[in-house]
Amino acid sequence: MTIYGGVVDPAYSRLLIQKTDLPLADVLALDRIQKKLSLPDEAIARLKRMKLIEGRRPNYHVSAAVAAVTANKVDYIRTRAQDDEFYAKLLTDYLEKFSQASRAEINQLLMNKLSDALDDTQKYNKISNLLTKLRRREVIVNIGSDTAPCWQLAKSVAERK
Repeated sequence: MTIYGGVVDPAYSRLLIQKTDLPLADVLALDRIQKKLSLPDEAIARLKRMKLIEGRRPNYHVSAAVAAVTANKVDYIRTRAQDDEFYAKLLTDYLEKFSQASRAEINQLLMNKLSDALDDTQKYNKISNLLTKLRRREVIVNIGSDTAPCWQLAKSVAERK
């Protein structure tokens, strides 16, 4: 077993040891995940098999079970991704209420709702993918240009024609 540096949050590790039957190596690995530090591939694979962590490289986070034990439930919800339907509902509700939205308005609506595990570029790409998905399903339509998009619900545009 290799121990990387010291434990920055001894209360977190103590709580995990007391509330679970996890070996010290796994407790230290979870501590590193919580701090967004790197881990060897075999440690990541072991934690994933045990369903102690979730996410994709490099954005791993502790699972709901670990968050419940350590009282980090709010952080868990902030870092795990919601499903696309949640974000789509926010966007369609906005478009129903205000009839149209620019990309800047959509970014403002969704950026702070996306997982804290994503950086700004990843959040921007997630929003782009969501818009593409909704456009292909013919839920929304761009009535602006590529450089200055203006999104509306497709049914609203069809009703005006």
